[in-house]
Amino acid sequence: MGRKKIIGVRRANRFSPNHVGNDAAIFDLTVVRLKELDYEVQVCSEPEFLEMNGCDSQAIFHMARSEAAICRLKQLEDEGCTVINSGYGIENCIRETMTRKLIEHAVPHPDSIWVDTECSDVVARLESMRIKNCWVKRGDFHAIHKEDICYVRHPEEARSVLAEYALRGIRRAVINRHLDGDLIKFYGVAGSDFFYWFYPFDFNHSKFGWEQVNGKASGIPFSVEEMRDICQQASDVLSVSIYGGDCIVSPEGRIRLIDFNDWPSFAPCRDQAARYIGDCIDRVVRPVYAAEQYWV
Repeated sequence: MGRKKIIGVRRANRFSPNHVGNDAAIFDLTVVRLKELDYEVQVCSEPEFLEMNGCDSQAIFHMARSEAAICRLKQLEDEGCTVINSGYGIENCIRETMTRKLIEHAVPHPDSIWVDTECSDVVARLESMRIKNCWVKRGDFHAIHKEDICYVRHPEEARSVLAEYALRGIRRAVINRHLDGDLIKFYGVAGSDFFYWFYPFDFNHSKFGWEQVNGKASGIPFSVEEMRDICQQASDVLSVSIYGGDCIVSPEGRIRLIDFNDWPSFAPCRDQAARYIGDCIDRVVRPVYAAEQYWV
């Protein structure tokens, strides 16, 4: 009986703003763990994956983000291939889709609206909700530039940001009410005991520098178990097994999810996380290889 074969797809550098090395590191450590679990791992880039003539493996793990790669992953899933994270889950993490799904499923989340960037009544809508300070975020894709997320202090400024988005060809946006409180970053792996959280401001951990808005955390008491449950709920709703994101803990201790990402860098905890990620992939993939003809 041979080794189980699995394909691993790296994330293209342009989808790792300010975290190219960190994203590569967690991917490489996951490959090491899978090899320890007796997998033969075929590693490729997103372009190389798209150039493949067919797929000679029953399973794929990946950090892909390009629209073409996600489309191909969904196609392979529909044909019976096991994909982690699901291509459909990656699509669910696109801002507007994610916001709609989290609110629809009552995952604690800030008040939000989603609009066309040429929306003429955004000021009136925000004023009707008594929203002043807020976050304007591109709604049609993942954030890959600092300007894809903007903090504004009043509705008129939000309208200006939307106009800039329209000029950049961004057609949809999400606007979240700004939440005061402690900003917390988290990482998790579904179906495991792994859950890691920290205050990013304290460790100067940042992708675009927006952690400065909430500033240094004051250490507001909160329930880690409740936060973990909220994140697991989001994982289930969005169909993403390997995840990370951000929460705000209000001065009263209320926890709300403000961002959720598929397979982030796990930079502060990657040595520990890689084992759990590899084991998660193995747990999902192993039944696929129960039949000997799938082994190499």
